[in-house]
Amino acid sequence: MSKNLHCAFAGAGAHCASVMEHNQVDATKPLQEKDIHCLGHLKRVFTLLDSLRQCGCQRDKAGNRQLFFDDYVKLMLVYIWNPAITSMRDLQQAAALPKVAKALGIKPFSIGSFSESVRVFDPQQLIPIVAQVAGDLPQAGHDPRLAEVKHALTLVDGTVLTGLTRLAKAACPALPGEPIAPTRYTTSRDGRGVHGWRLHTQFDLQTFSVHHIDRTGARNAGKAREHQVLHDHLEPQRCYVCDGGYADQKLFDAITDIGSSYVIRAADNAVFNVREERLLCQQALDAGIVRDAIVELPGAKHLVRRLEIQVTPHPRRTRQGVKLVERLIITTNLLDLAAELVALIYLQRYLVELFFRIFKQLLGMRHLLSQRNEGLDIQIYCTLIVCLLLQLISGKKPNKAMRNMISWYLLGMADETEVIAFLNKPDNTGSKKRAEKELWKKLGF
Repeated sequence: MSKNLHCAFAGAGAHCASVMEHNQVDATKPLQEKDIHCLGHLKRVFTLLDSLRQCGCQRDKAGNRQLFFDDYVKLMLVYIWNPAITSMRDLQQAAALPKVAKALGIKPFSIGSFSESVRVFDPQQLIPIVAQVAGDLPQAGHDPRLAEVKHALTLVDGTVLTGLTRLAKAACPALPGEPIAPTRYTTSRDGRGVHGWRLHTQFDLQTFSVHHIDRTGARNAGKAREHQVLHDHLEPQRCYVCDGGYADQKLFDAITDIGSSYVIRAADNAVFNVREERLLCQQALDAGIVRDAIVELPGAKHLVRRLEIQVTPHPRRTRQGVKLVERLIITTNLLDLAAELVALIYLQRYLVELFFRIFKQLLGMRHLLSQRNEGLDIQIYCTLIVCLLLQLISGKKPNKAMRNMISWYLLGMADETEVIAFLNKPDNTGSKKRAEKELWKKLGF
């Protein structure tokens, strides 16, 4: 545990109850000041919200607005941060407590004004604040071999939020002339449509934080198709690492033309013409690579490199049934990078799935404080800020176990010493996997 991390928890204690009581919050009893812990961590963000004060005040001719955009964001952060607050009424009650009101610096508000105020707020104003908080993160440690990659590794994927199907369907009905609503994701076994939202996410591996995020309907079609959303938000000097849903020739050309690179999984039945077969070195063979070729895709403007990697056979569900996948096919415009490094780059893509897990746990899709699109976007951005704060506090990548421990700390069920001991616990994941692998070898598998 670093000295800074210990000071972070010690500083938070000044804003908590003087003595941590080991008892669970009873949802049937009114919230008390001792139930709202560690607002000191949120205060480092509160100072960044001053620029939001005048947002949405253009039509306030009388000058009598009481709940401003920065106030709304503060309340949303408190809701996401503290597990004891589970509803809008809990939030209203917590904000009325003297110590909480003093820490937030807001006046009492009604539930009606809280619900309606979001109509005049612009969620996009939170993007620079998220970026500023992310800028305080130290560079995440990664495989030193990836230092040869000149572009910023950016993991791209989408995740579907289906926790509130009826709300998503009501918020985004089918457009005129289109029989299917943009939020319809799939069909359940009983024939009912499953609705939700899709978050198109660009995840920066260097800082282990979100670089860009867009929300659309869950239906992966039209302008909301994954590769189309990425095409509209490309930046130079980035290496986009994507799954098979982004395999599109126009996207390949656009990424190359803008001065970036890509490592994207390709379909098994992709059509191509071989221009050059490359010999594989021992390092590539050890990485499981069985083919390295320069190919030409029909209609593509640039040559593409195609790698085939032998992987442990695993079942993959398709519309035609379960298919056994034994080879992973990767396309890239990194023509000169070592083949084993290209495979290592793609391996990093799965880290974005870990982020989605902790993000959804924090977002809490079972209940939203606002049913408007603006309110949902604000809650998404505030959840990103909380994810960043967890990293700043712990100095580690957020995961489920960390989230649970900090939640117990915020509920008063764990004290500062127990949290520090948990964060100092060594990670033996790598050694355990190696031991398991050696055991399977001894058993003859």
